[in-house]
Amino acid sequence: MTASPNRIDCGDGVTLERGLRCRMSDGVHLVSDHYYPPSTGAPAQHPTLLMRQPYGRDIASTVVYAHPAWFARQGYLVVIQDVRGRGDSEGEFYPFRQEGADGAETIAWLCARPESNGRLGMYGFSYQGMTQLLAAARQPPGLQAIAPAMCACDLYQGWFYHGGALRLAGTLGWGLQLLKADARRLRLARASEALERAWANLGSQPHHLPYGQHPALHGEGLPSYVLDWLAHPEPGSYWDSLDIHTSLHHIQVPALHLSGWRDPFVKGTIDGFLALSDRAGTDAARTHQYLVAGPWVHIPWGDSAGPEAFGPEALLDTDQLLLRWFNHWLKDTGEFAREPRIRHFALGENRWHVANTWGASTEPLRLHLHSGGRANSRKGDGTLSPAAPLAAQPPDLFVHDPEVPVLASSGGGDQSQPELGNNMLVYTSAALTQPIHVFGYPRLILYASASATHTDFTGRLVCVAADARAHSVCIGILRSGPHVRPDVPSRWEIELEPTSFCFQPGERIRLEVASSAFPLYDKNPGTGVEPAQATSWDWRRSTQIVHHDPQHLSLLLLPVLPRSA
Repeated sequence: MTASPNRIDCGDGVTLERGLRCRMSDGVHLVSDHYYPPSTGAPAQHPTLLMRQPYGRDIASTVVYAHPAWFARQGYLVVIQDVRGRGDSEGEFYPFRQEGADGAETIAWLCARPESNGRLGMYGFSYQGMTQLLAAARQPPGLQAIAPAMCACDLYQGWFYHGGALRLAGTLGWGLQLLKADARRLRLARASEALERAWANLGSQPHHLPYGQHPALHGEGLPSYVLDWLAHPEPGSYWDSLDIHTSLHHIQVPALHLSGWRDPFVKGTIDGFLALSDRAGTDAARTHQYLVAGPWVHIPWGDSAGPEAFGPEALLDTDQLLLRWFNHWLKDTGEFAREPRIRHFALGENRWHVANTWGASTEPLRLHLHSGGRANSRKGDGTLSPAAPLAAQPPDLFVHDPEVPVLASSGGGDQSQPELGNNMLVYTSAALTQPIHVFGYPRLILYASASATHTDFTGRLVCVAADARAHSVCIGILRSGPHVRPDVPSRWEIELEPTSFCFQPGERIRLEVASSAFPLYDKNPGTGVEPAQATSWDWRRSTQIVHHDPQHLSLLLLPVLPRSA
């Protein structure tokens, strides 16, 4: 049913106007769909909610959010815009590069429209979260609140790389997804065919060697951005130009950060919340950074992730949460005034906790690595204990072979099978007699050496259930720098991804130590050849030695909440 020649009736008085064009200062036109709230009969102006995204504005992130018509029904103008070079918008798409300027100009245009009351908020997750942060750093008048979910202020550390290692499967998969749309838009038939073949067998793509020469990324006429990500394995000016981690002081609006413990960008989201709480541009902006960290994966947000079940509390109504957030800031209802700064879901306990500060305020629980020199696999003799070693202990050795890496994927999962390999060291505590709630960033201090000239070390925190199943909690990795010399013990400090996890009585705390986690991270060839350009000819096996004695206190540091928290 058509409400007017230009508007579509969406029910309950909500109407949709498709394909409005906004001209940028360089002449490029961006296209958006506009949802109008029910009319009360008299002319009225309303606050606006804006989402800017690269996946097709009709989708509007409805994989996790309510349809825009629902938000419009609550009294908001809702605008979903195709970013530059995507959907019907003109121009060339290069991820992140234009989102600050284009977002700020779009906001100015929307706030000047007659139906707007001049107050605007932005919402969206993943790339749509980045469009909010980048626009907010331009300080456009009218932007009063944002709700970035599952993204990062620092793209290098929080999105593409971790501890110097590329998040290979995620980066390659997302890059192929984006390039597929570019190839169709540019009518590149041969490139499109290659990309579709790769996409049809996505799980095998990280095995292509060298992955930086993957033919689907090099199709004639394709944009270069995926290759650029791979060509910049170190932080620097390239990454600085795409994100806001060097300009956090320009953010002057409140933000509601939404994260998932099983999301690949959990570190980026939590790091961003903490950075803006400390370095946003005004006292008000620093005070009004909020975090909701649930058990969720990237898509969907619910009460399970694969075989993991999180219970009914995990079904948080994030749409109502967003509505209360924007009502508070755009309609002055005050309904978010009593919300805690942090609301976090404790895995293992499956219930929500609240806090006004991040992490545990007490000294971390120190669990020292022990063994008789044979901690290889979960069949070995590796243990974790609060007691430090008082006498010499033989070190643990394992061989890292890039041809046979330790396998790992994003999120949780049962570690029982990987833990059978002797290319992993496993250290396990005694059964717990009381709950231990880890909240924050676990850290691993490792005294280790490698025979290769370059190497990685990984640490994974695991919960061993009473029935011996081993559930992954979080992981960290560190790639060696030039200070590491072959066969010389060095101190490695590995920050694991953040978590809120409650170990229960009868369960055991486990640490896995390895030198690969593929295809979650790319493989270090061990020879100094850039991983993106390495083939099997460049691989070198490495003998890894982990020390744990009075002179080399290798230990796991866990931020533990007091039992009453």
